[in-house]
Amino acid sequence: MINRAKLGDIEAFTAIVERYHPRALRFARGLLRNADEAEDVVQDAFIRVYRALPRYEERQRFDAWLFRILGNCCRSANASQHRRDVMDAEDEGALERVASPETADGPFEMEFGDEVKRALAEVPDYNREIFLLHYIEGFSYEEIEKMTGVRQSALKMRVKRASDLLRSKLQGVFRA
Repeated sequence: MINRAKLGDIEAFTAIVERYHPRALRFARGLLRNADEAEDVVQDAFIRVYRALPRYEERQRFDAWLFRILGNCCRSANASQHRRDVMDAEDEGALERVASPETADGPFEMEFGDEVKRALAEVPDYNREIFLLHYIEGFSYEEIEKMTGVRQSALKMRVKRASDLLRSKLQGVFRA
């Protein structure tokens, strides 16, 4: 299928998108500061994959190559979101519009998924990406090293730090 898509077969590429879209969307939602942008970022990543497909070499797994491109798109989107957030914070009225933690519903009113999403959002981007690639997407440390260029020892430390932070943030949720 990948070879057919490399030769310009649109139906083959459509099948690739249909196969990988759910995983790509899950990864993007976990990695992005603004999960509402996930669909746009995934679409952008698939456009980049389509354009780069003729250069894809089968020395590595296709999904690892795809997720390297998707990771780059997510990092770019997060950087853009950060710049927008900084500009918004400079707006005097913006701080008044931010919800106060005291006005939020009690922790038992929230869905468990939301608690996990909030805790995951507090993990630094560089650790969160590696955590998601390893535990959620199932890539080995060797594959992630090839995708990111980060050595395996550092990857393992990032996953451990992400796990420790998640454990501390979710500690009260699981005891209830």
